[in-house]
Amino acid sequence: MIGRTATATGSTRRVVTFGAGALALTLVASGCVSFYEIPIETPINAKLDVSPFQRVHVVGFIAGGSDDVDANLETVRLLRSQLRTRSGLRVIEADVLPLAEIAQEMNKDSGAPTETPAAPATESATPEVKPVTPAVKPTPEAVDSAGHSPQAAASVARVRDEKSLASFEPIFANVEYWKKLGEEFQQPLIVTGTVLFTPQSKSGMVSQTRETYDNLGRRVVTPTRVFMERKGYILRPKFIFIDGRTGTRIYAESFREERLYPSQQNVPALSSYFELMDDVIPRFLNVLSTQKVRGTRVLLK
Repeated sequence: MIGRTATATGSTRRVVTFGAGALALTLVASGCVSFYEIPIETPINAKLDVSPFQRVHVVGFIAGGSDDVDANLETVRLLRSQLRTRSGLRVIEADVLPLAEIAQEMNKDSGAPTETPAAPATESATPEVKPVTPAVKPTPEAVDSAGHSPQAAASVARVRDEKSLASFEPIFANVEYWKKLGEEFQQPLIVTGTVLFTPQSKSGMVSQTRETYDNLGRRVVTPTRVFMERKGYILRPKFIFIDGRTGTRIYAESFREERLYPSQQNVPALSSYFELMDDVIPRFLNVLSTQKVRGTRVLLK
């Protein structure tokens, strides 16, 4: 009797569960239940504790790749603009530092090997004799606010890829330099790093959808694969955060984004740069402050 009673109880539960599910489906089908969406926000905690700092200083980046975009200047402007509105830290306004030039000068002083700009090839093997002109000290008008002259900037080796970038990176380990810079701006959180914005091109099979209409006028979507030549850009930023009080690196994070467009589509390099940075900015801000991810949930009524 006990076994039968248990079996009967289990059967009753299954019947009740099945009946509740069937009732819910009936209510939905009959229109007695309505759906509605509610907005929700999910906080994502900051990766870095910035409570010891009141100011943030985006000083500049070692940038390279495409000549169509000044990645150093554009990245500094964009990050400062975002930090003003989406961070509790006070953003320091100062001249953008030419870090590539500064890093190359440091390497020369320390005796470290540096890359030099490649000399253009000449058709004749006979060396061209040029008149010797005395060195002219740059006038105050020829020196920018950071103390670097355009003549010196022109001699800086171009950063074309990650391999050539490696010779410039010892500057980020120069504790004395960053500590001195921090003292000039009341010991802020310093943001620097590297930015590579390089063009790319690819060709191959690409998945597309083709829309047609049948005899009854209904739209039919058919997946197809076509050969396509595409071009675009790759963005590789690396953000380095330095404690302006001690000059030591406290955090670093790298990202990689890319965009490809049909070869017939003419997309300006600067437009593609901002499009790629749109994907990077939320993750950059999440390092310094808590961000909220907004979404919706569907509820039954």
